[in-house]
Amino acid sequence: MGFALFMSSAAGRVLRIVAGLVMIGLGVKAGTTGGYILAIIGLVPLALGIFNWCLFAPLLGVPFKGSELRRSTKGQPRAS
Repeated sequence: MGFALFMSSAAGRVLRIVAGLVMIGLGVKAGTTGGYILAIIGLVPLALGIFNWCLFAPLLGVPFKGSELRRSTKGQPRAS
């Protein structure tokens, strides 16, 4: 659950957006077929960060949307 909570935080969203932009930039700069595939794959973390979704959350049994995840864990003690 800690991973999902981090990904729903502001730092997690920024990390996903930056990772997506880096992948897109590197892919376009490469200019090869593999590079363009990397750029297309980079759209996934970019979109997940922008829309505040966590792709792995359903596998962890927590809500897909970051706002719902934070709301469902509010008031619960954090595991260390």
